[in-house]
Amino acid sequence: MKILIVENEIYLAQSIASKLAEIGHTCDMAMTVKEALNKSENYDAVLLSTNISGQNFYPVIDKYKHSIIILMVSYISNDTVSNPLKSGANDYILKPFMMEELIRKLNHLLDYNQSKKENMTYKQYLENLFKNTKIHRIDDKTKLPLLVKTAFQRNADALVFNYAKEYNESFSFISLNDSDALERLSKIKDEELVYMINLQNLKKSEKQKVLSMIKNKRVIISTTDMHEELDINTITIEEDDKVFDRNDILSIDNYVKYVIINFQNKFPDTELSKKLGISRKSLWEKRKKYGITKKK
Repeated sequence: MKILIVENEIYLAQSIASKLAEIGHTCDMAMTVKEALNKSENYDAVLLSTNISGQNFYPVIDKYKHSIIILMVSYISNDTVSNPLKSGANDYILKPFMMEELIRKLNHLLDYNQSKKENMTYKQYLENLFKNTKIHRIDDKTKLPLLVKTAFQRNADALVFNYAKEYNESFSFISLNDSDALERLSKIKDEELVYMINLQNLKKSEKQKVLSMIKNKRVIISTTDMHEELDINTITIEEDDKVFDRNDILSIDNYVKYVIINFQNKFPDTELSKKLGISRKSLWEKRKKYGITKKK
């Protein structure tokens, strides 16, 4: 990181700069507020002393408001801590301090800012992803666990993300295609919200095991098998006739998978394979490839 140290005690400033340089940081020093304001560089962090005699340090906070600002204070008061934090500083450290504690605060705030930036990026991406998706909603009185049946995975995704946003709640995500899915589920507390997908790819016995595990948990689980019938609270997101009019083009594999899942209970294998233009053996191989279980 590139760090600006605003401190009129030159020995302290040099000592901090030396210790930070040892672990790979680049440091500049300013002995006065005026000197700090005249810096033209962009800094990742600013270490700002609040006891520079007779100098108003608030302009430094304002200039470097996009940087991590840690106040270095000799005592705690409204003037040294509370008011500067309200003005945009991120944290404070009480003099004298251990360098390890200062480094811990810097790393923590750097990680926090990075996570905040990533979360904003993901949020913007999801809003764009669901922009043309009709979002169905469930309210906070809906009984969980809940099964969502939809021909398109994106419909269930939009429903869950909208639910989490509306009620300001985070959730854990589990794909049942992952080998450690059930192990991860077993470690989640009952009161946590969980979103699980790909139920359609499990065998009947595996589905029953999942249902027994989520019985007392706050789980929303989705399937693209519109014919799925399980002993669980269920909502179905119906599609109109133009199910492929999504501004998306399905791959051949996804199209075949969609047809098998949604029509294997409507047509016998002979007719289904004929409609797909493949042999019955190929149909069997496709089921095996996609992990699709045919109901008995």
